[in-house]
Amino acid sequence: MLDHCSILHKGGIVLWSRSFTPAAEQLASSSVSPVNALIRDALIEGRTTGDKYEKDGYAVRWTFVNDLELIFVVAYQRILQLTYVEDLLKSLKTLFVKLFGPFLTTFVASLHALNSSASAAARGIADPISWNIAKALDGWDAVFDKLLSGLEEKAAQDRRTRSRPPARAAMDAPSPLSSDVDTTPTVPTEVVSDEQQIARRAQALKDKLRGRGGKRGRGMRRLESGSGRESYPNSESESTKKAPKGKALRKWGNEAPSESDMAALDFSYDKLSDLENSVAVDLQTLIDEASLGSRTRDGLYEVKDWEFGRAAVAEANRQQQKEQSSSLGALGNMFARLTGSKVLTEEDLKPVLESMKQHLMKKNVAKDIAERVCEGVGESLVGKKVGGFQSTNTTVRQALSTSITRILTPKTSTDLLLSIRSKLSSPLTSTQQRMPYSITFVGVNGVGKSTNLSKVCFWLIQNGFKVLIAACDTFRSGAVEQLRVHVRNLSMLGTNNGTAGRVELYERGYGKDAAGIAKEAIAYARDNDFDVVLIDTAGRMQDNEPLMRALAKLVAVNNPDKILFVGEALVGNEAVDQLSKFDRALRDFSSGAGGMGKGRGIDGMLVTKWDTVDDKVGAALSMTYVTGQPIIFVGTGQTYTDLRQLRVQNVVQAILSD
Repeated sequence: MLDHCSILHKGGIVLWSRSFTPAAEQLASSSVSPVNALIRDALIEGRTTGDKYEKDGYAVRWTFVNDLELIFVVAYQRILQLTYVEDLLKSLKTLFVKLFGPFLTTFVASLHALNSSASAAARGIADPISWNIAKALDGWDAVFDKLLSGLEEKAAQDRRTRSRPPARAAMDAPSPLSSDVDTTPTVPTEVVSDEQQIARRAQALKDKLRGRGGKRGRGMRRLESGSGRESYPNSESESTKKAPKGKALRKWGNEAPSESDMAALDFSYDKLSDLENSVAVDLQTLIDEASLGSRTRDGLYEVKDWEFGRAAVAEANRQQQKEQSSSLGALGNMFARLTGSKVLTEEDLKPVLESMKQHLMKKNVAKDIAERVCEGVGESLVGKKVGGFQSTNTTVRQALSTSITRILTPKTSTDLLLSIRSKLSSPLTSTQQRMPYSITFVGVNGVGKSTNLSKVCFWLIQNGFKVLIAACDTFRSGAVEQLRVHVRNLSMLGTNNGTAGRVELYERGYGKDAAGIAKEAIAYARDNDFDVVLIDTAGRMQDNEPLMRALAKLVAVNNPDKILFVGEALVGNEAVDQLSKFDRALRDFSSGAGGMGKGRGIDGMLVTKWDTVDDKVGAALSMTYVTGQPIIFVGTGQTYTDLRQLRVQNVVQAILSD
């Protein structure tokens, strides 16, 4: 059954609502109600999820009447399969508008008049909030009850029809075993000897096993044809078990190698002087002077903004041509078929939205996300009046731009420097010890977590922070050595003012518990006055539950200040699957671990290989859409300076470019 149903105005006024259980009534009046969450996440921020939204065990469905600015919402338990919800929403919309159309038209017009004129009260326009809405909608409760009971009864009848047992003839059909065993005329039991019965049954069993293509298990008992003797293929009577032989240790010559022999064969760099002599010439290749950031008046080092220059120039040229010749542009041609002054309908927008979806998918936006964005744009335009080619192009293009901008606009601050400085400068009591700011990097295998962690480390030491890198990837061969090389490079690079960058590596080798190493690293950083701890984790696939539980344990035990998901700009639908499952697993498993990081999810994203996608930057839209969290940085190359910040307008411009 339903838990809640509401009819709302887009301005926030509740025209009518009904809760069917005390728990639902209490939840509907709270600030964390599923309906409030729907309005915030799906309607205000534009992160619509098709026609269904899930929150705290509830499923929420909704529909719009754009010309009257109405929203119809129903909520029910997510585990219930209510097949009549879609029909209920359609019927609600049709009946409500038909019964109360004149009142709703006057009501919406009054709202617009109040918003557009301060002297509306002087002209005698009443405040809609002061209207007796319940009296105006008198009789709607009875109509709703009748509609709901009819749909529920129809759904119950459908369930009873589907649950009827199959026909009797089908139930009495002979089993495959009986047909396989005996298809010949039955011989009286008194004339059949015991040996014949055993032989027949054994042969039938063999035929059945052979027909299924199955293989006998190693310890399966078998019956020999023509006798009742049992045999076991793996028993001691048929074969003698051989004891496994241990692997012999490999010898170099007649004796094991000594420490001096091992030292002679060790070609790794154990001394800093050897490292300096070998890579001094290549240090300049670790930094791209052209991609270096800039310093503010306060002396802070800021990375550059990512700019899509070609898209900006093309857009400016199109705008100039548009003003001179009233040309629609390539994207505008999608909407040129909508002509004349008319009210837009779903049928009018269907081919236009399909072209829009294809355009977004070409920009590497995930298919599901492209469909949902287009659905949101379509829902906002149905019932709107447009006139002429130019008006249609402006209306639809502006709606798409507004929707993408709303999705990409971060809900939280993306100023990581401000967050770090705020924690390090916060007042402490006499018994407290200052904790370092910790950032955990997570993601699937091979996306570039360690490399981009090092770019972030370079940015931090340029701003004067003392950084400790925790090597918590204890699985991948070479992971610790890779970080060791990065730390040595960063130590030798120094900062622009000539002081050496302060960075160290905390490692405990391979095969250890990553959560324990991270905890030890944070404690070490606290005791040795480090400002920031960067925690590198092992790559793992999003569907590997044991590894996701281990990652959630690291989060729950250490409660990092930031959890950054590192993903590739090259993937489309896969990015949505990876990010959503990482976020869901961290929230579910970290809350069950009982640590301080209870219920933690992804706090932001770092997108790698951004320089390889040109204007196909749809991964930014897909990733932000899934979690609502911002993209902190993007990686654009192979040097430590190849790190960029994203501006929402630049991404929108690249996505809308033709």
